[in-house]
Amino acid sequence: MSWPLACFTLVAVVLAVGWLAYERSRPSARTVALVATLAALAALGRDAFAAFDEIKPITAMTFVVGYTLGPLPGFVVGAIGMLVSNMMLGQGPYTPWQMAAWGLVGLLGALVGRLSRERLRRLPLALCCAFAAFVAKEIMNLYTWTIGAAHTPAAFFANAGTALPFDAVDVVSTLIFGLIFGPELARLLARARERTHVDWRQAGTIAPLALAAMLLVLAQPQQARAVPARSAPVSSGPARAGRADAAATAQRDIALGIGYLASAQKPDGGFGTMAGAQSTELYSGWSATGLAAAGMPPLTLESDGHTLADLLRAQAGTLHELGSIERTMIALQACGLPADKLAGVNLLQRLLAERRPDGSFADEATHTAFAIFALLAVSRSAYVSEIEAAGRWLARQQNEDGGFSFGERGDPSDVDDTAAVVQGLIAARVGERGAIARAIAYLRQAENRDGGFPEQRGESSNAQSTAWAIQALRAAHHPVGFEGREPGEDTPIGYLERLVAPSGSVHYAPGVTEAPVWVTAEALAAFAGTPFPIDPVQGAAKMLAPVANAADQLLTALTRSAP
Repeated sequence: MSWPLACFTLVAVVLAVGWLAYERSRPSARTVALVATLAALAALGRDAFAAFDEIKPITAMTFVVGYTLGPLPGFVVGAIGMLVSNMMLGQGPYTPWQMAAWGLVGLLGALVGRLSRERLRRLPLALCCAFAAFVAKEIMNLYTWTIGAAHTPAAFFANAGTALPFDAVDVVSTLIFGLIFGPELARLLARARERTHVDWRQAGTIAPLALAAMLLVLAQPQQARAVPARSAPVSSGPARAGRADAAATAQRDIALGIGYLASAQKPDGGFGTMAGAQSTELYSGWSATGLAAAGMPPLTLESDGHTLADLLRAQAGTLHELGSIERTMIALQACGLPADKLAGVNLLQRLLAERRPDGSFADEATHTAFAIFALLAVSRSAYVSEIEAAGRWLARQQNEDGGFSFGERGDPSDVDDTAAVVQGLIAARVGERGAIARAIAYLRQAENRDGGFPEQRGESSNAQSTAWAIQALRAAHHPVGFEGREPGEDTPIGYLERLVAPSGSVHYAPGVTEAPVWVTAEALAAFAGTPFPIDPVQGAAKMLAPVANAADQLLTALTRSAP
């Protein structure tokens, strides 16, 4: 076998291993769509600068994708980006080498993301992009060396020296591109990553009903009575009957939702995107807050002798990203555990390391709102100045339409982030009533005719955006549908009720089952009318009474409907 053919075969094997690894990871449809879009953008970015030799944004884009989304998406974006780009710039025997080289750029980004204990600032991230560009160019120098007549070290260095001016231009331009858009792209991809864990499956119905019956048996000796979920005082007459029906329906949905989460718990004590999926900190954290919001102590659920606390401790060493740190601290609070440290990891220290002089956390509105909740989970009195500064910074990020974005003022507003910031402003107690009122007006204007809320105004409603909006409206003492209406009416709560499946899980939208554990956990907080910050449940009696009452009504209805 000739030298060039042997090298080409080696590159082909590297590419094949990368593709097989990506396929075996079974990415969700949304992840595939996101990666394909990013690869197309990387290719277009390279082609757009075709007139400028060695000045291309593809290296910085690929590195940031790997840094934020992980090794396989980073590898695929780099490899596919070069392949597609060469359809315009010209294919050749160098294409597989380019695919491997820029796939390696994505892997380098993932390595840096894995090793970084905190999010890189603009300059360090740009310098890492520049280093990745240098590595990629040296790989291409290796390709040129393999097709030459002499395969000696001297020949390689001579070839690299000839290409040095061009390589330097590429490295410097990549540094500039990293400075221009690196942190912004990383922030957008981090948000997209949390929304792309999608699985499709029809869940069963037996386990949740069995759990409801079990809770009924456990609670019977207490002779407890259900209480309305934070609704307005009940009056007499038809209005009282309507509210009672609404509260009973909400409690039934809470019982079913708790039962579904119990059936989805993994043997390690954690939760994945659905029953049978691998446990992650993301879904376990949301499950903890959803259960606590609904009045269910999260640590009372066990699987194979393990609780949520065991999963959170097992993954403590992986908590480097701000969102994961905040979510875990909030989950620990929901479990009734100390929120500042976990398994030797100082979560509070890592959280405060992301605090900026202006009071924000990572210069992002949603992370700042969740930082408020995380600090409250530790101590309001000890961090009152940090909490209030964060609240005042949040108020300054309000857009002209009254909404808030994930990042800073000027980025497009959306329902989810506006709802999170409203709860953060109220929890911070900084007296920003005007900002809160304008944000509530933004949310009301986004509400669709079906009673639900979309992520962006004008889009279709979905369960998660609706749940977030309900929590914000409840925090601001605005009606959401508990009050004086028939179950299922076109109100926010009514919209969520129509999405509850017989299994107890909550559909993402009508006919769409998407990340059911996550969606159900967020819907539980909405059904209970519990906004952030979510306090731990004080005692099992508080949980058993409403759930047992709802289970009693559910089992009675099933008995009456049986043939």
